[in-house]
Amino acid sequence: MARYGNILGTIGNTPVVRINRLGPPGVNLWVKVEAFNPLGSVKDRLALSVIETAEKSGELKPGQTVIEATSGNTGIGLAMVCAQKGYPLVVTMAESFSVERRKLMRFLGAKVVLTPAALGATGMLDKTIELAAAHGWFFTRQFENDANPAVHERTTAREIMADFAGETLDYWVTGYGTGGTLQGVGRVLARESPATRIIVAEPDSAALLASGLPQPRHDDGTPDGRHPAWKPHPMQGWTPDFIPKITGDAVALKLIHQLVTVTGADAMACSRDLATKEGIFVGITSGATFAAALQVAATAKPGANILCMLPDTGERYLSTPLFGDIPADMTEAELAIFRSTPHGVPTAA
Repeated sequence: MARYGNILGTIGNTPVVRINRLGPPGVNLWVKVEAFNPLGSVKDRLALSVIETAEKSGELKPGQTVIEATSGNTGIGLAMVCAQKGYPLVVTMAESFSVERRKLMRFLGAKVVLTPAALGATGMLDKTIELAAAHGWFFTRQFENDANPAVHERTTAREIMADFAGETLDYWVTGYGTGGTLQGVGRVLARESPATRIIVAEPDSAALLASGLPQPRHDDGTPDGRHPAWKPHPMQGWTPDFIPKITGDAVALKLIHQLVTVTGADAMACSRDLATKEGIFVGITSGATFAAALQVAATAKPGANILCMLPDTGERYLSTPLFGDIPADMTEAELAIFRSTPHGVPTAA
């Protein structure tokens, strides 16, 4: 273990863990568990990078309010960074996202402005742009900011290359969200491990990249409205209702070798399986990415190394359908265990 000057020094260096019970025999299936970041998601990396880059450039002034549109993870990471560095933070978030995320950000000192669910991610983004312009706040622009993929090129990719040094990494599987992980890691793999096939997963009901339809954009790269192929899906933060500029740039760079679609049901089933059969506690987006990795593993050659990104922890999904059939009270089986010895009185009938 090490000593750190503050919590921000603990971001990154997340473990790669072997899957032992869920993958097909003869294939080496690995997961990179980003829940080990201090606030539980891969977006901690992005949050630190966009703030420190803006500090160095002078774009972010001491004491200036920071603002961002988020489905939760980026906002939670920014709340940690801003709390440690002393910046006020305002986040906009569609009211459809889990209440745990709102509470986590508020607990860390951020202000959370909710936008109508019907307006989706584009609605919360439009509100952010409006508020930033009206109040002179620093807008971190996670979907367009080059500091986002840069941190993954500098940290996430280097960790992966070190973890597979001397071996062949045959497949790397990821969702895209903002596109920062995809583009940053993808650039390094294309340059230093060209044999690695980059597999990108999307919801089957919102296969924006697979549709081939362009994303309308403003001159600054922000989306000009919702993508025509988007439909609602349960993977919060995994695929917004537009193709972010950073993701679009990754497509233009031809970093992606294959697109895979995943159902919401498979995403939640894989999240639960990771918990109950591997002891790995992650959210719906991680389950979705893992479901895509299982599709890849089913046809991979014997001995292949497959690495799957697991973006966040499961704790911020407690109020979502992922936990919909997990009871708070004792089940009949648990009551039977209680009653199997004479001491005490059951707390539930």
